[in-house]
Amino acid sequence: MRVIIVGCGRVGSLLAARLAAEGHDVHVVDRRAKAARLLPDTSRIHFYEGNGYSRAVLEAAGIQHADAFVAVTSGDNSNIVSARTAKETYRVPNVLARIYDPRRADIYRELGIPTIASVRWTVHQIHQMLLHRHLSPEISFGNGETLLHRSELPDYLTGRRLTEFDVDGEIRVVEVTRGGHSLVPAHSTTARPGDLVTFAVAATALGRLRGFLDKELGT
Repeated sequence: MRVIIVGCGRVGSLLAARLAAEGHDVHVVDRRAKAARLLPDTSRIHFYEGNGYSRAVLEAAGIQHADAFVAVTSGDNSNIVSARTAKETYRVPNVLARIYDPRRADIYRELGIPTIASVRWTVHQIHQMLLHRHLSPEISFGNGETLLHRSELPDYLTGRRLTEFDVDGEIRVVEVTRGGHSLVPAHSTTARPGDLVTFAVAATALGRLRGFLDKELGT
């Protein structure tokens, strides 16, 4: 991918380094020239001094051909202006913005721009890890209202149909890894020993899922 990152602080520079190491073409924009010192020395990363909402700077970074755009400066307003420019003016297909004030996140999502609300997300992740240590989070959606969790099923569930584990509006089995192969369970699929099951679960129902799975884990 060709990725443009606006903001070369700790988040922006680490993201750029990871993407470059994976072989992506990374273009980093920051208004501070000295921010480039945070970037690794690699031909896959190109640095541009200037504002992330300046069309001249963005075009110099090749935004017309960008596959993704990420705004992670220290200012919410700068992030959303540059993200909207990327999405609405240049039609970049994948645009993300970092938001410090979570109260603004819903507004930006209505504009079609997914946001990373740093404080809310961090608190949510810590909270879930403290309370639900046996549930391994794979991914979260929105601001963490819905999550994917994987767990090996306890032995007492062997032989039961996987659809029996669904709770309408709260928990649903969406995938099973069995013997190293993944499958989407049919209505008649039954649990076998060693099944690794992926649940889509509402954050408010994590306690219910934990109680269901921990019955035999002794926690």
